[in-house]
Amino acid sequence: MQIITTIAELRARLVNEQSVAFVPTMGNLHEGHLNLMRLSREHGSCIVASIFVNPLQFGPSEDFDKYPRTLEADCAKLQGLADVVFVPSVNEMYPEQQTIFVEPPLIANELCGATRPGHFRGMATVVLKLLNIVQPHVALFGKKDYQQLHIIRQMVAQMNLPIHIVGGETVRAADGLALSSRNQYLSKIQRSQATFLYQTLQRLRDAIVQGERNFEQMQSQAVLALSTEGWVVDYVSIRNQSDLLSAKQSQCKLVVLAAAKLGGVRLLDNIDVNLK
Repeated sequence: MQIITTIAELRARLVNEQSVAFVPTMGNLHEGHLNLMRLSREHGSCIVASIFVNPLQFGPSEDFDKYPRTLEADCAKLQGLADVVFVPSVNEMYPEQQTIFVEPPLIANELCGATRPGHFRGMATVVLKLLNIVQPHVALFGKKDYQQLHIIRQMVAQMNLPIHIVGGETVRAADGLALSSRNQYLSKIQRSQATFLYQTLQRLRDAIVQGERNFEQMQSQAVLALSTEGWVVDYVSIRNQSDLLSAKQSQCKLVVLAAAKLGGVRLLDNIDVNLK
C-alpha cells in the first residue's frame, strides 16, 4: 500500500491503471468505510482511498480544527484493502483561495442543508476536485449520507463525468445503530438510547407498508416521539427516493430520513421503503 501526498505523484502512479475504484473519506475510519473498501474490489483492480478533512464543508459554528485526525490508525485499517491512500494537505488541495464552487441543486437547502448552509456546496466542490485528480472509473459513497449521495450522483451526471457512482449499504451495529464517526462521542447511556432513532424510522417504514399515507402527521408524531425521549430533532422526513422531494401518496419508492441530536451529538439515518 502506497501513501501519496501530492497530486502530481498520485497522477503518475495511476496513469497506466486500467480500472480504478475510489473511496473518498475524511478519515477517522470505521467499519462502514472499510465495507466500502471491500466492496470496491468488485469494481476495480486498483483501489484508491483518500483521507482529507475538507475545510470548505465546515460552517462557522462547526469546529474544523477539532475534527478527529487519526491517520496512523486509519492507514493500519486500510492495509490489505487499499492499493493507494491519497493524503493531501489543505495547501495541496487548495493552493490558492477557492473562488470557484460547485453550486448544488435546490434540494441541498433542505434536510441537512437547512441547518448547515454551504455544507453541500463545499462537499460537492471537494468531491469534484478529488474525482478530477483521481479520475476513477467507479467511486463509492455510503448510503447513510443519503442526501450527499444523491447530490453527488446528480453532479456526476450533469457534469458528464465518465464515473459510475456506487452507493454502499449502511453498516449497522448489532443493535441497529448506523455506524458513524460521531458515535464515539456518545456516553454509555446515550449509546444505549441512540438506537431509538433507527427504531423510529423502522416504525415509520412499517406504517407505510401497512397502508398509512398521512405523511405529514406521521412525521410530526415521529418528531414528538424523539423529542419526548430527549432528542433535539432537525428533521424527520418521508421523501421520494429518485429526487428527494416530499413523498406523494401514489409513489412506491420512498426513503425515510432523520437527523437529530442526542446530548449534543448529531446523528443521521435513513431507511428505504420499497412498496413494489
